[in-house]
Amino acid sequence: MIKGQVNDALEVLVRLVIQGSSGRTREIEAVVDTGFNGFLTLAPALATELGLPLIDRILALLADGSEVRLNVHGVLVDWDGERRYVKADATGSRPLVGMGLLRGHSLYAEMMEGGRVVIEAQG
Repeated sequence: MIKGQVNDALEVLVRLVIQGSSGRTREIEAVVDTGFNGFLTLAPALATELGLPLIDRILALLADGSEVRLNVHGVLVDWDGERRYVKADATGSRPLVGMGLLRGHSLYAEMMEGGRVVIEAQG
């Protein structure tokens, strides 16, 4: 089970530990984004800092309808008691958790400042 909290802007937040190929780890606070179907986004500077391997370059469609080229990196993330290797799009400044990472889990969020967030594996 992963626990988090809703902030005053009604963003659903969770804390995750990620690890780069050099073995360096970093705890991050990420926003759960139900409109993002990928796994994770990380700031390009963080991907560089952790030495994350570049695994792809993609053309991504943003919420505003614009298209951008993004680097995609491989990263280890501690997720619900397991270490998973996932793709992280290098974009923006705030990490996002997408629906790819939430697949097979339920998400419960009390949508008020300080509200509880619980993510649990299903089945």
